[in-house]
Amino acid sequence: MELLTIGAFARACRLSPKALRLYDELGLLPPAHVDPASGYRYYEPGQLERARLVAWLRRLGMPLARIRVVCDLHDRDAGAAADEIAGYWARVVADTETRQRLAAFLVDYLSGKGTTMADTPTTLGIRYAARSDTGKVRPSNQDAVYAGTRLLAVADGFGASSGDRASAAAIDALKPLEAGIPAGDLLNALQEAVADADRALHGIASSAPDGVGTTLTAMVWAGSQLALVHIGDTRAYLLRGGELFQISHDHSYVQSLVDSGSLTPEEAASHPQRAMLIRALDGKGSPRPDLSLHDAQAGDRYVLCSDGLSAVVAADAIRTALTMITDPEQAVGQLIDLAYQSGAPDNIACVVADVVPL
Repeated sequence: MELLTIGAFARACRLSPKALRLYDELGLLPPAHVDPASGYRYYEPGQLERARLVAWLRRLGMPLARIRVVCDLHDRDAGAAADEIAGYWARVVADTETRQRLAAFLVDYLSGKGTTMADTPTTLGIRYAARSDTGKVRPSNQDAVYAGTRLLAVADGFGASSGDRASAAAIDALKPLEAGIPAGDLLNALQEAVADADRALHGIASSAPDGVGTTLTAMVWAGSQLALVHIGDTRAYLLRGGELFQISHDHSYVQSLVDSGSLTPEEAASHPQRAMLIRALDGKGSPRPDLSLHDAQAGDRYVLCSDGLSAVVAADAIRTALTMITDPEQAVGQLIDLAYQSGAPDNIACVVADVVPL
């Protein structure tokens, strides 16, 4: 197959060579071949579709981290990629409408038309609780948990000697996000924080003889929006209107079998390899987390947890506990009690956060 030079490829896909070099560095659009002597990049004609998709998404104003998610979905399921774009654009429209209302309010206020600052739209915040527990079987706790006014996170470390250090390091790398991030920068900030976490794990892995890594599921808040980052089989749930929705997707071997139709969810629950991960933070410099934006509503309840809860407590039981108990601290305690009633064979980490008007 004849390869295209970076100049020819740039003209064909309407991206500049500078942009192509950036997308290569980000792993978004790597060339098919790089000349080892000159460093010159060459592309296959088959890469034009992905390049054009990137160009179109940039014209929409989509952040690069979100474009990576869409492109990865497109490689597996074009319909899912279309849904992701539709969801992104719906949020753009909603955000534009919110800003339009705010602009109209400011015009009226500054023009002296009777509007007062007390009439500003309601701001949302969260009430939260978090807890981690060793469980009945494990000799130590390799789960880590964090909850603050802007950041919620759980991580489940692995590696006999340093799993606890890995999970703690992953969450520590995200804590600077507590300082506050503009809504438009949430996904990019999370992407960079995960890269920092992976670099921290590289240092830990270099001194760990048995290998080390961690899963990570975290949320960062800005106004009425939250950004979700997820890698591994820790989970994020949303309770809205009495219904419980899993809003993260497990990066596990058995989940891949369920996705391909080779296994039913019921069979996956008892599969002997259900704990095998296909994605995690491992310090090797190529993390591939899922990143997504979500619109919060007053009355929403979000739950982050490790598989020490989700693997032993059925979703219906989780939903019932979250519906019956209004206080986040008591809800966390009840969820961990349910894990203990099921034997608590693994460490347990859990965060419950309620969206409330301020």
